[in-house]
Amino acid sequence: MDLSAFPRVALGTWPTPLEDAPRLTAALGGARVLVKRDDVNGLGAGGNKLRKLEFLLGQAIERGADTVITFGALQTNHGRQTAAACAKLGLRCELVLTAKVPMKGEAYEESGNIVLDHMFGANVHICADADEAATAYEEVVHDRAVTLPVGGSNGLGTLGYVAAAAELAGQLADRGIRAATLVVPQGSGATAAGIALGTELLGWPGTVHAVSVSHTAEEAGQELRALAAEAAALLGEPAPALRHVTVTDDTIGPGYGVPTPEVWDVLKLFAETEGVLLDPVYTGKAAVKLREVAAGGDVPVVFLHTGGLPGFYGYAPEAVARFRRAPGRRGPA
Repeated sequence: MDLSAFPRVALGTWPTPLEDAPRLTAALGGARVLVKRDDVNGLGAGGNKLRKLEFLLGQAIERGADTVITFGALQTNHGRQTAAACAKLGLRCELVLTAKVPMKGEAYEESGNIVLDHMFGANVHICADADEAATAYEEVVHDRAVTLPVGGSNGLGTLGYVAAAAELAGQLADRGIRAATLVVPQGSGATAAGIALGTELLGWPGTVHAVSVSHTAEEAGQELRALAAEAAALLGEPAPALRHVTVTDDTIGPGYGVPTPEVWDVLKLFAETEGVLLDPVYTGKAAVKLREVAAGGDVPVVFLHTGGLPGFYGYAPEAVARFRRAPGRRGPA
């Protein structure tokens, strides 16, 4: 997969680590679990959007853009990473954010990603609904502005995770792991679509399990396939079959951005077994499915950690209520 024809800026440090999780594996009592740490890149507190932004902002700069406009919920990880990347590249950043999640209070509305957006110098426009967002957008768009979709999810952004698929397949091969089940959160879709497309183009013999955090499995599956086909067309490839891909929606709970008791449980499980922090919106809901997949199988399972930790602090009151009296698990001295 030759991606050299596409303009690209350097925003991350690749490859990100692939770590064994032996204590988590033991706790689940099933398949070997590994964690692909796309959360540990330094720019903008890290996360999966940096891989997409390398291609999206590479094209924007080639086209002479001086402003980047994008969208999301109040605690958007994509918005935060876009703001950080624009700060690094000297671009103006306009974030048009909408209250899409039924969360209120100072922690959710003022801390986490929101405060980082301001620190990175973005102009943040908080909108009550889609109509207000459309008005805000019209006020900031101009001839040298580039507009990025929610989550950076289009065909070009998907190429970031086509590249990641090759990176991960190489890391697994170095460990002698020929096939595995990859568990990937799916929000706006391009991360899972890139992994799905990349593994198919490589002829990699494992499977991909995309865990929807916001849409029904049918809707998420259609979105994944559309993005994978769009990215394949950019590469001069036919639309992929994606027979090795499963999409589920049974860990969403009440809705996008609303944590379930199982999410808080799995956040605690990852923290106390491996010292790895998840977020309650994306990785937490995907990890609930990982727990099920790993406990019931014997094929190695790789969890793609897409980051999102700053957003955790938007849920601080809920986390405090859940964990302030939680007993710790004592390990060997």
